[in-house]
Amino acid sequence: MTSDALLDALDPEQRTVAEALRGPVRVLAGAGTGKTRAITHRIAHGVRSGVYAPTEVLAVTFTTRAAGEMRHRLRTMGAGAVQARTFHSAALRQLRYFWPKVHGTELPALTESKIPMIAAAARRQRVQTDQALLRDLASEIEWAKVSNVHPDDYAKVAAARRREVTGLDAATVGHVFAAYEETKRGQGRMDMEDVLLLTAGLLSEDERVAAQVRRQYKWFVVDEFQDVSPLQSALLDLWLGGRDEICVVGDPAQTIYSFAGADADYLRDFPRKFPGATSVELVRNYRSTPQVVAAANTLLAGSASQGVELRAQRPAGPAVTFAERSDEVDEAESVAAEILRLHQSGRPYSEIAVLFRINAQSETFEEALAARRIPYVVRGAARFFDRPEVREAVTRLRGAARSGDGEAGGEQLLETVHGTLAGMGWTSRPPEGRGQTRDRWESWQALVDQAAEFAAGGGDLSGFVADLDRRAAEQHAPVAEGVTLATFHAAKGLEWDSVFLVGLQDGTLPFSYALESPAALEEERRLLYVGITRARLDLAISWAQARQPGGRASRKPSRFLDPLLPDRPRAQERRPGVGKARMCKTCGQPLGSREEKVRGRHEDCPAAYDEALFERLRSWRKEVAGNKPAFTVFTDATLEAIAERKPSSLDELLRVNGVGRSKLDAYGEDLLGLVAEAG
Repeated sequence: MTSDALLDALDPEQRTVAEALRGPVRVLAGAGTGKTRAITHRIAHGVRSGVYAPTEVLAVTFTTRAAGEMRHRLRTMGAGAVQARTFHSAALRQLRYFWPKVHGTELPALTESKIPMIAAAARRQRVQTDQALLRDLASEIEWAKVSNVHPDDYAKVAAARRREVTGLDAATVGHVFAAYEETKRGQGRMDMEDVLLLTAGLLSEDERVAAQVRRQYKWFVVDEFQDVSPLQSALLDLWLGGRDEICVVGDPAQTIYSFAGADADYLRDFPRKFPGATSVELVRNYRSTPQVVAAANTLLAGSASQGVELRAQRPAGPAVTFAERSDEVDEAESVAAEILRLHQSGRPYSEIAVLFRINAQSETFEEALAARRIPYVVRGAARFFDRPEVREAVTRLRGAARSGDGEAGGEQLLETVHGTLAGMGWTSRPPEGRGQTRDRWESWQALVDQAAEFAAGGGDLSGFVADLDRRAAEQHAPVAEGVTLATFHAAKGLEWDSVFLVGLQDGTLPFSYALESPAALEEERRLLYVGITRARLDLAISWAQARQPGGRASRKPSRFLDPLLPDRPRAQERRPGVGKARMCKTCGQPLGSREEKVRGRHEDCPAAYDEALFERLRSWRKEVAGNKPAFTVFTDATLEAIAERKPSSLDELLRVNGVGRSKLDAYGEDLLGLVAEAG
C-alpha cells in the first residue's frame, strides 16, 4: 500500500491527524470517531514517508488489549517494528534493563498483590481489617502513589481532596500507607506503581540512562490521554527530555477514572504546555445511529463536561426508548423479554449488553435472563452468587436453616437474615463513599431485599435458602457467548449493537455520594455518556420506581435524563442538590424543551440579557473561532448568560454554565474586557 493510498482511507479530520507528523499534536477524539485508526495511520504514514524510524517510535496506551490492537493494526500497515505498550509495560522493560547496570543488584521482585503486605502493615498499626477493607486500602494507596502523594502528606491531601476509606480516618490510612512501604522494602519487593516511580527515578537521577532512552525513542504517541495520572505525566516528561515530538489523543467527556488518579487537565492544558501545538478534533461518529448520537450530545450540552459535538455518519435507526418500571424485578423482566425478542429477530446475544452503575445490580438481571435460558456473561466482576461475600452469606443462612430456624417466616425470617448478615458486617445504613466495602454492602443488601420479597410471599427460611440455591444453579450455567452484563466503568472501550442502560434512577446514577460535589456529579454524567455511546443501533434506558415489588414508588429518573425527557412532568420538578428544575427567567413559569432550558426562557418571552453585549460577544466569538464551528468556542446560551450576568471577575465568570476551567484560561480576560466595555 502506498502512502497516498494509506491516507485515502481516512476522513478529512483523520487525515489531518495522520499528516501532522511533527509534534506537538493534540487530538480531541469524540466517542466512536476512529481515534485508533487515525493515530495508527499517522504512525504508519510517518514510517512509510521516512520521517520516523519504526524502532524510534513508542506508542503508549492503558490496557494490554488496546496495545495489542494497536500492534496488530501497525503490522498490517507495514509498521510492525513500532513499540506499542502500556505505560507499565514500557517502564518495566526499561527498568529491567537499566536497574542492574546502575545499582549492580537485581531488580526488586514485582508483587502480584498488595493485599498480604497491607494486611501486615495494618496489623503493625493495630488496625482490624477484612478483605473488603484491605482492597479499599490497596486502591487508596494506588491513588496516592500515582498522584505523587507521600505517606507523610496523605492525611492533609486526603482532607483537601475529600478522599476517604470507609471506617478509617485519614491519619490512620496514612500510617498504614507508610507501614506498607516499609514492609514492601523489607521484603525486597515493588508494586506496579513502583515500576513507574523507579523508572522515573532512574531517568531523573542518571543522565546516562536518560540519554540512552531518549536516543532510543524520539517519537511518542499516547492514547486515552484523559486518563493520565500525575505520575504517568511526570514519566512521560522524562522520556521526552524537553522535546516536543509527541501526539496525545483523548476525550475529556470520557474521563471516568478521576477517583483513581486520572486527570483530564493534562489533555485540556496541552496547548498551554506546548505553545503552537496542532489541535485536531475528530467529530464524525461512525459507531452509532443519529438517534444515539443526538442523545449523547444532548446529555452533555451546556454542562461542564461538554466536549466535541459528535456528528453521526450512520443511517437513521430506531428511536432511543425510555421506560419507567414499577420495581427492579419488573425492570429486569421487561429487559429480558426485549432481549429475547431481539434475539428471535436475528440479533446475536453477543451483540447485546445490559449496563448498570454498580455490580450488585446484576443479580436481578441474571435471574431474569436465566429464567428465559438466555446465556450471559458478567464482565469485570464475578457472577452474583460467585462473589465471596454472597457465598459466605448463603452458607451461613443454610447453617441457620439446618440449626432449627428453617421454619422461620415473615418477620422472623427477616430477623434471622438481618442477624446473620449483621454478623458479617451488614448494617441497615450503607457505608459512605465508594469502594469494595460499599460494593460488599450492596451485595448483602440485595440478599436482604430478596428475603423481604420472599417473606412477603409467605415463605420460610428453608424455602428462601432453597430459592437462593436454585438461582445460583441456574445462573452458573457455563456459556461460550452471551449477553454482556457490565458496569459502565467495565464497558468503557467496548461497543454492542443493542445496549440497555438500566437502574437510571436518582441516587443510583448519579450515585448518592456524588451529590455533595459538583466535580463528582459531572463524573457521573460522563459515566452515563460513556454508557450511551457504547450503542451502535438500539439504545434502551430504564429505571425503577421501587427497589422491590410492593415497595414505595418514591424513586425518580436520573436528573441527567431531564433534557432527554422534555415532555415528562418529572423534568419540571425541583430536586435537592445540583440539577434543580429550570424556570423561565422572564415569566417564572416552568420551561419545557431542552432549547428553552439551555436558553433559560421561553421562546416568546423577552430576553433578560443585554442584547447589545450579546451581539458583541457573538462577533468576538466568530473572530476567535476562525474556521472552526462557532459553538466550539461558546454556545449562544453561554453568551446569553454572560450578557445577562455581566461577570466582573474570573471567579464569577467560571460560575456561568458552559464556562469551564480551560475556556476560562483561554478566553476569560477577553470576555471580562467586553463586559467592562458594555458598562
